[in-house]
Amino acid sequence: MLLTVAGLILAVVVTRHAWNIPFLVEAERALFDGRQILAAEQADQDSRIVMVTYTDETLIATGKRSPLDRAILAKALTRLDGMGAKAIGIDILFDQAQPGEDAALIAALGSMKTPTFLAHASADMAEDKILFGQQAFLEAFHNRFSGGPVKPASIIVQPDKDNVLRRWTRFSAKSPPRMPDAVGGAEGLLSRYEGSIAYRLPKFDDRPVFNAIPIDTFADDAIFAIPEAATVFSEQVKGKYVFVGGTIQDIDLFETPLTRVTGKEMWGMETFAHMLAQSLDGKALRPISSNMHWIGAFLAVLYGGLTALGNLRLVVFAPIFILQLALLVALPFLFSRLGWDTYGLPAAGWIVGWFLAFAAVSSAVRTIGSEQRKFAQSALGKYLPRDIATEIMRDPANLKLTGQKREIFVVFTDLEGFTKLSHAIEPEMVAILLNRYLEMLSNVVLDHGGTIDKFVGDAVVAFWGAPISRADDGERAVRAAIAMHQAGETFRLTAPEGVPPIGKTRAGLHFGEAIVGNFGGEGRIQYTALGDSMNTAARLESANKQTKTSVLVSREAMERSGLDFFRPMGRVVLRGRATPIDIFEPLPDASEEEIKAQSDIIFRAIDGDVQAITQLKAQNAKQSPDPGLANLLERLSLQDEGGYFVLD
Repeated sequence: MLLTVAGLILAVVVTRHAWNIPFLVEAERALFDGRQILAAEQADQDSRIVMVTYTDETLIATGKRSPLDRAILAKALTRLDGMGAKAIGIDILFDQAQPGEDAALIAALGSMKTPTFLAHASADMAEDKILFGQQAFLEAFHNRFSGGPVKPASIIVQPDKDNVLRRWTRFSAKSPPRMPDAVGGAEGLLSRYEGSIAYRLPKFDDRPVFNAIPIDTFADDAIFAIPEAATVFSEQVKGKYVFVGGTIQDIDLFETPLTRVTGKEMWGMETFAHMLAQSLDGKALRPISSNMHWIGAFLAVLYGGLTALGNLRLVVFAPIFILQLALLVALPFLFSRLGWDTYGLPAAGWIVGWFLAFAAVSSAVRTIGSEQRKFAQSALGKYLPRDIATEIMRDPANLKLTGQKREIFVVFTDLEGFTKLSHAIEPEMVAILLNRYLEMLSNVVLDHGGTIDKFVGDAVVAFWGAPISRADDGERAVRAAIAMHQAGETFRLTAPEGVPPIGKTRAGLHFGEAIVGNFGGEGRIQYTALGDSMNTAARLESANKQTKTSVLVSREAMERSGLDFFRPMGRVVLRGRATPIDIFEPLPDASEEEIKAQSDIIFRAIDGDVQAITQLKAQNAKQSPDPGLANLLERLSLQDEGGYFVLD
């Protein structure tokens, strides 16, 4: 149980921190990206934002790759400033000098009337991307325009370790405003938002979400010499937010959740456009608190544990498992569709936690169940053979209240004089002796594959042939009856000192029909056999006293035993019966020849052959005392017409 509790606690912790666990974090990111894709709005081209871009064609035309041609930028900014843009964000770092071009750019920036924001980065936020000398030049360049409409804006982004940009940059009061916040100004509604980026997908394949115009266009004097062309491009900019930057292969590119669908990376400037659109729309995804993450982890583990605790059959477990798994997978997607920020939500962790809890509790249930089965099987094993107990444990429905007619071998034993003995010794000693005696005889029954029916005082009732029948049940029953008598002899000869003499154990064995099954009530069930065969076995046991034998077997049981060491003991009418039966005494130690020879003589004597009776008397006189044979001779002389003797 301690291991199970520890396993459940571990499952909760793993579930809650799945975003920080290797391998699991990859699954969490993939699921998050899938949620973002499904929740992404399919939008027509945004009429509020336009991008002015350096392209690879621009680099080819200018013959410059880094730094970007600032002369073109100066011309473009001058024209953009006169077109009535709401704000301009320049996603280009000016962190080194460009002789021959800086003067024109500085002049253009100095004359700007439109709110303009220059890219800013610091070593504090981007230590691996900007050196101290670059930082110093950048700060000096920005200081030229302090107090005017040109201001710095942070272009730092914070992609995850897999270079996928999923969230806004953390807000920092020590840094300039983030580029989307700066450009959006008063219309931006997410100035301190740090949640996930709500990317949008293009509604039409031929119309990207944001219009992009090459910067060369705005620097081309020939184009703007045409009034109609100048008007068209002015309409593309007027009243819009403008981002200026590069869409150059292999530079400033990031994967986004949309990359899993589009297969394309996104330029940094374009990500700012998505953030600005999100800010203008006020689409702040609602955060899920840490407490809710813990509660979700706990519930996932709880469901897994409870499912395992039910120990359900496959037909019941399968639909419940599928339903729970579908719920665990679907809930995060539902939260995402409803506007919740599911970054950090351990969706994969829920599934892993469910399985960990299921495994931990299942292991405990199996262990406890195994112990319970061992206990139950041990308890059943005190009454039933191991194979029968195993079958009942496998299918407890076998214990239902019902009965069926079966042909069984019944053994009934009794300890001579035990009732009288119990009055002569202390009750404690009676309990000790009786328990030891019943245990010895019970072990004999179970060792021979029999079923213990009941104990009646010192009497033991057992049968073979139910609930499982075997081909050798008859032999087992005979040998068990003999062994029970022998166990009784061992018991009485090893009685503690001071205990009065104990009588011998007698056994009766009969084969016949009986109703076998579970009888009683729902509160108490007894597996037993009912019928005349039980009574006949009891009468045979009692007949031993008068016939001076220890074990008596009916003809029905003898013929089905498959054994040949029986001596006929006459035809008798048992007490309380009207019909005579043939009885036999098993002599396992006698040779086959001896048994056969004596049996032939006894059968003739039973049929009234005087010469056979004389032979038996002669044999009895020569051999050691044989009480059973002597009694048979006495009964033969007194038997009624019809060749049977009525027992008292």
